[in-house]
Amino acid sequence: MVSVKEKIAYGLGDTASNIVFQTVMMFLLIFYTDVVGLSPAVVGTLFLVVRIFDAVTDPVMGAITDNTHSKWGQFRPYLLWLAVPFGIISVLAFTTPDFSETNKMVYAFITYTLLMIAYTAINIPYCALGGVITEDPKERVSIQSYRFVFAMLGGLIVASGTMPLVEYFGQGDNAKGYQLTILAMSVVGVAMFLVCFAMTKQRITPSLEQRPTFKTAFTTLWQNDQAKVLCAAGLFLLTGQVLKFTLAVYYVKYFLDREDLVTSFMTLGVLGSLVGCWLAHYLARYVCKIKAYITLQVISSVICAASFFIPADEVVLAFAAFISWKFFLDMATPLLWAKMADTIDYGQWKSGVRTTGMVYSAVIFFIKLGVAVGGAMAGWLLAYYDYQADVVQTEQTKQGILLSFSLFPAIGSLIVAGIMRWYRLDSQKVEQINLELKLVEQ
Repeated sequence: MVSVKEKIAYGLGDTASNIVFQTVMMFLLIFYTDVVGLSPAVVGTLFLVVRIFDAVTDPVMGAITDNTHSKWGQFRPYLLWLAVPFGIISVLAFTTPDFSETNKMVYAFITYTLLMIAYTAINIPYCALGGVITEDPKERVSIQSYRFVFAMLGGLIVASGTMPLVEYFGQGDNAKGYQLTILAMSVVGVAMFLVCFAMTKQRITPSLEQRPTFKTAFTTLWQNDQAKVLCAAGLFLLTGQVLKFTLAVYYVKYFLDREDLVTSFMTLGVLGSLVGCWLAHYLARYVCKIKAYITLQVISSVICAASFFIPADEVVLAFAAFISWKFFLDMATPLLWAKMADTIDYGQWKSGVRTTGMVYSAVIFFIKLGVAVGGAMAGWLLAYYDYQADVVQTEQTKQGILLSFSLFPAIGSLIVAGIMRWYRLDSQKVEQINLELKLVEQ
């Protein structure tokens, strides 16, 4: 059994990660369009182009971690080594230089690229650490439930604190406000990464013979059909989720015409996520993880689509739909991440080679690609519907924001539900694999 103390310490690592990740999802687009002054089409393209680098950095980082040897294990030392650089780069990404428009675009491209590289370098080892703390499938769900409860706490800090802190620090200067807000959040995040490093333990350590070369790891990963299923699911899941979450600010500000409720809307949505993540642990005790995950995606899709039919003056109903969507969608999140650890065991059982870092890096790459596609789609759709920053929008633009916020993300969840029908590692199969792996080790 993993102690509650260690589960909390592990979860704090994702609180730190989500201070940046959730800020990017919720506020980076509107920061670039309404503070820096970049066009939404340019920002959408920026989000997607940067993912080209992830196609290289993610598998490389996965291979590096699989072959890391240190007194702290394979994955923990990166939390120590990279916490401060990650915090510094986060602040640079939310800094508005006094440059020309062209040079601002260049600066945004460079700093956002560096931010994603830093996020890759610290987040892949962090995620992989969750797969080697224990080999117990039920404990893995529990660890991931704690993790995502604390991840949502990071999101809660961002949702409830960002705009008030921007106003407090900026005193009318939003550029200064964003910079100092991210500085304050980064200091907290660095401290949390260090606690996570100090208070967790790697218990599954592959032998030297099981640590593959990059070529072997990549070949083994390619043969892992269940990891491919999770990669595809992650892509479509995050595309829809990020599209909706990114446009949530625009939806409240321009469609509901209640800019004063942006912070409340985002905060209550994250609270719904937090409760959903916590309940996932109990759900997994009594229900097949695969069937539960598919069902939750279908429910999320229905709620998401239903929000299209909510009139702008029905603010309470709009809040209820958003909170419910986040509740059901993120109840499924710990189940997905627990499955990643199961696919690593499956890959070792199938090939004799354990590729923890590579599996996590592959799934995370497709998740980040989904983040990029969702963010890019948000920018392109705003441009297509003639969005103009900080003005009263036309009815066509408002309807475009509504459509992009509701129906398009609903399609993503339905696709994910369909993809997960190909996933076969139920509890019985995972227990069989773990038993056979133990017999081989003996």
